[in-house]
Amino acid sequence: MAEVEVKDNDGKKKKGAQKKMKIHVDFTPMVDMNMLLITFFMLCTTMTESRTMDLVMPSKDAVTEEEQSKLKASEAITILLGDNDEVFYYLGEPNYKDYTSLMQSSLDPADPNGIRALLLERNEEVIGLVDEANKDFEAAQSEVKARRLSKSKTEEEINALMETRDEAVREAKKLKGAPMVVIKAKTSTTDNEYVNGPGATYESLVDVLDEMIVCSVGKYAVVDMTDGDLFLIGNFKTNGELAASSDFGAK
Repeated sequence: MAEVEVKDNDGKKKKGAQKKMKIHVDFTPMVDMNMLLITFFMLCTTMTESRTMDLVMPSKDAVTEEEQSKLKASEAITILLGDNDEVFYYLGEPNYKDYTSLMQSSLDPADPNGIRALLLERNEEVIGLVDEANKDFEAAQSEVKARRLSKSKTEEEINALMETRDEAVREAKKLKGAPMVVIKAKTSTTDNEYVNGPGATYESLVDVLDEMIVCSVGKYAVVDMTDGDLFLIGNFKTNGELAASSDFGAK
């Protein structure tokens, strides 16, 4: 780190003369040390930052039976998130007598029997309208950029096009006959005589909400799971034995 140079006056020594020394200190290792410390503290700061995701959930406002009855059975898809990563669904109204009315599925995008495949099929018309709105926006945006306007004018026109596109997407999602998805997630506190377990994972809930966006579903809600839903799951797992031995299946 340090070098010491000694001058001997061209080899001539004088009695009582002091040797002159020139000290050169190399601070390169100190610079390396400082860089390591800076990198370390930056990494620590990054790792301690909060890693959270905002999850928008439906309000807790009570929904009357009259409002619930407005939902047409032909448009309803109910997704049940069971213990761990279990995923089930049924169409229309629940059938407590027939266990085959409940279908087991998954949240794997590549699964041909998964939730995404189901929603893409049932919401095909809305998806087509949304894709058309996006294509119109991209074409109009290219035309604006080709006109070589000022930066502020270009941004102004593109923002207006985005608002038009977003309005078209909102209207498309209100299309009559579009599916209404009801999502019910099991928790460990909703165990009963039919089903017992740790409950659905938070990841499953996030994934199924992502599918609503991917598949352009405009009408969906997250509600509490009921005893009837747990009965459906239990009846499915026992191949209908619960319905045969319980009065619940007769309701």
